[in-house]
Amino acid sequence: MPRNNFPLPVKAVMIDLDGTLLDTVKDLAIAVNLMLEQVGRPPLDETLVRAFVGKGIPNLVKRALAGSLNGEPDPVLFERALPLYLDCYAGVNGKYTTLYPGVREGLEELERAGFPLACVTNKSERFTLPLLAQMRIDHYFSIVIAGDTLPQKKPDPLPLTHTCRHFGIVPAQMLMVGDSLNDAQAARAAGCPVFCVTYGYNEGADVRELDVDAIVGSLLEATRLITKS
Repeated sequence: MPRNNFPLPVKAVMIDLDGTLLDTVKDLAIAVNLMLEQVGRPPLDETLVRAFVGKGIPNLVKRALAGSLNGEPDPVLFERALPLYLDCYAGVNGKYTTLYPGVREGLEELERAGFPLACVTNKSERFTLPLLAQMRIDHYFSIVIAGDTLPQKKPDPLPLTHTCRHFGIVPAQMLMVGDSLNDAQAARAAGCPVFCVTYGYNEGADVRELDVDAIVGSLLEATRLITKS
């Protein structure tokens, strides 16, 4: 249930990447199946891969090899498969990626309103930075925290608290916009308000069941629920 009256006063905004800004699942699924082919495993349906997205690439590879969210593949197979996946994904990163509706308009509105912006993602930096540039949204973000920028990634609060320190504000003044349990848990642990979009990747679960301050249909809609403090 929402905990705040709207519009919510904040000083800056952090936004997740996969499933919030960008629909990357087709690229991820193609890379998964190229990797599975190389290790002699059958391909997975894109819908299943969508449910496996979350908590970074190593977890995606483990889930793809195990064929389930919580399965654990053979460790030797995983060690072989992970670098194969990284190579496969490097070849398709951004090829079929699209901006979600309302993203560019939302970023423009946030910029116009004077909010400093950060992209906080669990995706590795080697894939994140080229993807933001390719989609022509990199210039909106004054800081990008990738999954390997810091010792911990979401749902650990460190990427969020680090970003707050970068902007010189307390967590209560920083909004997190994401699409998953990872974002909600990280925000609550950091002390940040959090909105979730309805359309992203939440490991097959419904975002309406998460502990968040608002559920929004687009990033543009999120801008209407905040004000610059």
